[in-house]
Amino acid sequence: MNKLPEELKEHYQKNRELIKKRLNEFSVIAEEEYFYELCYCICTPQSSAKNAEKVQKKLIEMDFLSNDFNPVDLLSNREHYIRFHNQKAERLVEAKKKYSVVLDILNLSICPKEKREKIVGIIKGIGYKEASHFLRNIGYRDLAIIDRHLLKNLLKCGVIESMPKSINKAKYLEIEEKFKIYAEKVNMSIDELDLLFWSFETGMILK
Repeated sequence: MNKLPEELKEHYQKNRELIKKRLNEFSVIAEEEYFYELCYCICTPQSSAKNAEKVQKKLIEMDFLSNDFNPVDLLSNREHYIRFHNQKAERLVEAKKKYSVVLDILNLSICPKEKREKIVGIIKGIGYKEASHFLRNIGYRDLAIIDRHLLKNLLKCGVIESMPKSINKAKYLEIEEKFKIYAEKVNMSIDELDLLFWSFETGMILK
């Protein structure tokens, strides 16, 4: 399929400026906020994006990067509950310990995909999807965040033939390339198209 389905086209027309504004906000994020974007991306899998954002704000308020505490109580709080909070609290602590390594990678003169490759696996729970999400949220472009919302819409648009049962590295990169080709066909960046799909499914343009 070389065109967006009509319902997606209408949604894009209504939300185009908001989508572009959100992408621009990612591009001007301050470096001191990078760590907390990493925390956000660790919290989001299988949890509400709104709750992850609330936790992120709490971590900033509590200066988690500088203060030594276990965030498990914060993640398990019913006001902003994060699934698998014990595991994710451990990963947040690990992220803090290894954040200097992440910063070193960000400062390398290499392309975004190479930075993603180096970030993947440094911290437990950071795979291609989470690393792509983190890099997108701090201003990097042309990386696919392959989650269920994206896959559902890629299937609807005829980009993939079926929902994959699992996604390893090879499958991730294969879907990302197909997504990129489709985005070019509909004259959009994959970053715009990702936010279009996500907002169409959820009714929100978050991050």
